[in-house]
Amino acid sequence: MNLNLILELAKRDITEKYSGSTLGVLWNFIYPLVDIFIFTVIFSNLMGSRLPGSSSVYSYGFYLTSGVITWNAFSNTVSRTATVFLDKKHIISKVKVNLSSFPLYIAISESITFVVTMLVFLFLLSISGYGVEPLILFVPLVYLVQQMFAYSLGFFIGIFVVFIRDLKEIIRITLQFWFWFTPIVYVYDILPDFVKELMIYNPAFAFIDAYHNIFIYKQTPNLESILCLSLLSFAILLFAGIVFKKLEKDVRDFI
Repeated sequence: MNLNLILELAKRDITEKYSGSTLGVLWNFIYPLVDIFIFTVIFSNLMGSRLPGSSSVYSYGFYLTSGVITWNAFSNTVSRTATVFLDKKHIISKVKVNLSSFPLYIAISESITFVVTMLVFLFLLSISGYGVEPLILFVPLVYLVQQMFAYSLGFFIGIFVVFIRDLKEIIRITLQFWFWFTPIVYVYDILPDFVKELMIYNPAFAFIDAYHNIFIYKQTPNLESILCLSLLSFAILLFAGIVFKKLEKDVRDFI
């Protein structure tokens, strides 16, 4: 693994997206911050949205924010990792790189955006009176497992995107449906019983629910679900590695 190359790509990923604009790299963080403002101010104060069982005017805005921040990091990592071999073929064709670790720069880049956005979110939680509990110490663990899953899934799909280009669009559509199947905009308790039973098969529910428990309900996250998700991530990554080893030469030829 060429760590220097991965770190350099992560740096460029952050700085080059809005190169030429006046604010430059700051735009990477302005957009997520605008989302936080909309969720906490527009939804809570102007629309009067409330979280069932909570008297805080900001509770639903924070519920929505904690889920969307998490989902953005996850979905961006999956979708971008899945297309990275095609998106960066000009680099892969010129520089000898380990393709299995090459997409790591995306996970690093998305993690930086997540950390900055999360710090702002924690600041808002503190000044609003909603409070920040020691439970936030679980956040690094949950996020690590979440990104392991995102990377594993994106890498596995990315192997086949090289051969089937339409998978890029299918991924986007799938992530849209996945978002709405996960309790991010709505709360888990309002779901019918049969849907609640299906939620155990939704891997994203494991980490979304963990963040909601940590920040909103102030409860210890379901560590059993996080453990299962980590085992699933390792299984996908292992299987993806086996498939990639068999198809690596074809992948390089098709890029």
